Amino acid sequence: MAALPLGGTFTFPGTNLTVNRMGYGAMQLSGPGIFGPPKDIEQAQAVLREALEAGINHIDTSDFYGPHVTNQLICQTLHPYPDRLVLVTKFGAKRGDDASWIFARSKEELFAAAHDNLRNLKLEALEVVNLRVGDFMTANEDPIEEPLSAMIELKKQGLVKHIGLSTVSPKQFEIASKMTDIVCVQNMYNLASRADDAFIDELAAKGVAYVPYFPLGGFEPLQVDALNQVAAKVGATPMQVALAWLLRRSNNILLIPGTSSVSHLRENIAAASLELSDEVMADLNAIGAASAAGATA
Repeated sequence: MAALPLGGTFTFPGTNLTVNRMGYGAMQLSGPGIFGPPKDIEQAQAVLREALEAGINHIDTSDFYGPHVTNQLICQTLHPYPDRLVLVTKFGAKRGDDASWIFARSKEELFAAAHDNLRNLKLEALEVVNLRVGDFMTANEDPIEEPLSAMIELKKQGLVKHIGLSTVSPKQFEIASKMTDIVCVQNMYNLASRADDAFIDELAAKGVAYVPYFPLGGFEPLQVDALNQVAAKVGATPMQVALAWLLRRSNNILLIPGTSSVSHLRENIAAASLELSDEVMADLNAIGAASAAGATA
């Protein structure tokens, strides 16, 4: 299958927002531990400019990155924003003075997050906002009706245009979909962590975007070795192969790999042009299959 420039395009359901499937995650633009300013502000700004020049028009961010730092950098560097750029942000957490991550899902906290994002991005309305409803890494089955109701109120006020969900289970998505339109889901998923396989297919059938994070997270040593072997075979880096596999996995998958390096950004973008044969795809799929077999052994 021939690779498409930047992975081809995707339109968020019920919207006129069309993005290239290779996007950019801005989390790493802040300081160490996603806290405080970056060591090199000019380098961070160069990454953002390079991303847009390369054709990326989907940037994932949040005001709790820094906190505030990443959104302020985006604004300082890219505002006024080009019409084609879609900024997707997240609510549901805040940072402690010690850089800790704290859940922030009350109505008051979600409203405060909306105004923080609007102020620091210099926007009158946020195009897409993901409500983080699970733990910081995995989904749970906690009730979502109360925080989602607050998001719906923000939508009615015109401060949020479209709602997505992060770290969410299929059951929670079903509940949420009965309350409002959900345009995207953002969960951890990669070659080695494939618990969402059926969920991705369900969302694809509904035309809902699936945005995986941590494309190399949770790999066991044997899985790393297997990925390295495939990468050497096709003449690419392991990250490039992992990203290319995700683009082949389903047409509703949008990528947001993050980096604070221009050279690494270019490597990630090049992954969208990497063609994987059916044989290579089978080898890569076996990595996830071995993980599932090991979990049940």
